[in-house]
Amino acid sequence: MRPGHFLPLLLAAALLPLTGCETTTGGVSPSVAAAIAGEAPGNYYIGRRYYKKDYKMWGWVRKPGQPWKSSQLVMMNENTKLAPDREGGTLGTDNNYEYRLEGYFTGGQVYEPASNTFYPEFVLTGYNVISTAAPNIFKDRRALDPKVRLLTPPL
Repeated sequence: MRPGHFLPLLLAAALLPLTGCETTTGGVSPSVAAAIAGEAPGNYYIGRRYYKKDYKMWGWVRKPGQPWKSSQLVMMNENTKLAPDREGGTLGTDNNYEYRLEGYFTGGQVYEPASNTFYPEFVLTGYNVISTAAPNIFKDRRALDPKVRLLTPPL
């Protein structure tokens, strides 16, 4: 046999270690995709607390059934109801918790000075904890570190 006949076989063997066992949908794990698919439609939101020591935004909020990449990083208006960690007097201890949020977007934007950015305002009227150990929705795990000044959107 000629050496050139083995080239496709060698290429396939070289690429084999690059394939993974876990299937993902747009970078999202199957468990995250399944959880989103199982969410009942309704007039509520899903929120993921994104605590950063140097920033004042609350976290990522999306409609049920929508992917995390469609979520918005919000400033929480707590005039009606305090955010869960503030209500408990334990600021930031709920980092990466997932919540069912009751409330609404005002249509307004709130300035956050540390990031020099305006974020949508969300008025919180109620909440329930969905998970205190929610699966990762970020490409870079450092996004979950409250001390790292990295504002990474979810996948």
